[in-house]
Amino acid sequence: MTDRMTPEQRHRCMAAIRGKDTKPEMTVRRYLHAHGFRYGLHNRKLPGSPDLVFRQFKTVLFIHGCFWHGHEGCRYYRLPQTNVEFWEGKIKRNRERDEATKAALEKKGWNVLTIWECDLKHKARREATLERLLRRLTALREGRQQGYDETEALPQAAEPETGYVRGEMERGF
Repeated sequence: MTDRMTPEQRHRCMAAIRGKDTKPEMTVRRYLHAHGFRYGLHNRKLPGSPDLVFRQFKTVLFIHGCFWHGHEGCRYYRLPQTNVEFWEGKIKRNRERDEATKAALEKKGWNVLTIWECDLKHKARREATLERLLRRLTALREGRQQGYDETEALPQAAEPETGYVRGEMERGF
């Protein structure tokens, strides 16, 4: 299948995609700030320049886009039908870098949390995800590693437009 855009149009379109201050990131930041959490942003001294850094309780939060980070099983992660080899390699390298970043941060004693873009797209799932994140961060802030069930599942929510119900997927926190 051929691309509907010219190479120049595709380049402009892809170049316009931001890595910071994205809609999912701003949603999480506003929610946490409203609940009294203060954090640093994109600390370049830490591996991977985490989206949010909570120095007080040595925790970082990454907010991953499902396409760019290859969220397996997610409806928002589909490889383009053009230039497939390039995209497969790019997504593979992104995943490898994510794993290496997480390992490096954990080795330095940091708690690493990840939220996926798809968990913030629709209201019911977004609210459940943000509430769960709030409980996790509150437990970390209060120095409670115990008493928090990391395997707690998010409620199964049908996505409004499609009725699509997501199965169990990896939860980053």
